[in-house]
Amino acid sequence: MKVMGKNMKMMGKKMMTTGKKFQRKRRRKIKARKRKKCQSKLIHRLFLFFPSGEFPEGEIQQYKDDNLWRNTSEEKRELERLEKPLYNSVHRAAEVHRQVRKYIKGILKPGMLMTDLCETLENTVRKLISENGLQAGIAFPTGCSLNWVAAHWTPNTGDKTVLHYDDVMKLDFGTHIDGYIVDSAFTVAFNPMFDPLLEASREATNTGIKECGIDVRLCDVGAAIQEVMESYEVEINGKVYQVKSIRNLNGHSIGRYQIHAGKSVPIVKEGEQTKMEEGEFFAIETFASTGKGYVREDLECSHYMKDFEAVHIPLRLARAKQLLATINKNFSTLAFCRRYLDRLGETKYLMALKNLCDTGILQPCPPLCDVKGSYVSQFEHTILLRPTCKEVISRGDDY
Repeated sequence: MKVMGKNMKMMGKKMMTTGKKFQRKRRRKIKARKRKKCQSKLIHRLFLFFPSGEFPEGEIQQYKDDNLWRNTSEEKRELERLEKPLYNSVHRAAEVHRQVRKYIKGILKPGMLMTDLCETLENTVRKLISENGLQAGIAFPTGCSLNWVAAHWTPNTGDKTVLHYDDVMKLDFGTHIDGYIVDSAFTVAFNPMFDPLLEASREATNTGIKECGIDVRLCDVGAAIQEVMESYEVEINGKVYQVKSIRNLNGHSIGRYQIHAGKSVPIVKEGEQTKMEEGEFFAIETFASTGKGYVREDLECSHYMKDFEAVHIPLRLARAKQLLATINKNFSTLAFCRRYLDRLGETKYLMALKNLCDTGILQPCPPLCDVKGSYVSQFEHTILLRPTCKEVISRGDDY
């Protein structure tokens, strides 16, 4: 009887455990269905609002001083008319970015698995932009770097990192149409204690954008950014920190299928005399830190990118050749992460990936970290120096 009693208890416990598991699975399925419904509404709304296929401009800022004449030049206006198809491609990518981040902000909450967050965001981009090989899609992996990790972190498959109430998360993602990239980022912090840190990078980014223009020296942009950034202080758990610009992180020019096109926009005062030019795209991004204001490579690598100027290199490893073919077909010179390879059905590729990095065909982009225990915020916009005006392409109602 005792044995039977024990068995009955064990069976009861198993049934309870099975019941709980079933309920959890059911709840997950319901949430997934709700997410899919929201995503389909989002897609419907995008084309309902823009049935003509003409997408809205970002924020227009007029040139000043020596470039004031450009605002009314008929010759420059004609140049812009000729570039209208290109501009519309960029505007479409920007509108997708705005809609996706609005949707993601509505579902963000403490306790979310970072992998779930990234995959939800990326799948929404894929659907909303009508992903089509190299013609339309994600421009680079979703960066969701936490706290002292400033950039280039996204979870690899199996990562169990969870978003917490006291985390400071930089959400950095990109969209593209025909290789024309929109790169924009914002910071999420549930605890209002971090608000001054977020405001520092947001205002520094806006200051940098105002300073930009045709024939403006990059060093002048950096000096203006640093002055605003370092005027902020933040109190965290009773201790006051002077906010610092991260001196070895920069904004950058953007080319077609090329996220870093050669020019760097500093966020501190330095001697870079290079000038901005008409027709260039720039990502103006700033990083505010409570740490040293200097980052180093750390943690497991997730981001990779094919070298834009890579020459043909004979590969001995057959698996590396196969992997490179997959990368060329799906990403070309756009950045990707290991989760994207997993999604394409690639398996047992780590040795081949290392081989491609060792030969210089791929560039690994490891996470960039300030000192452990510090906090970093980031805001970023893509701008275009049009012939008659400066356009903040990724500007939205949110930032």
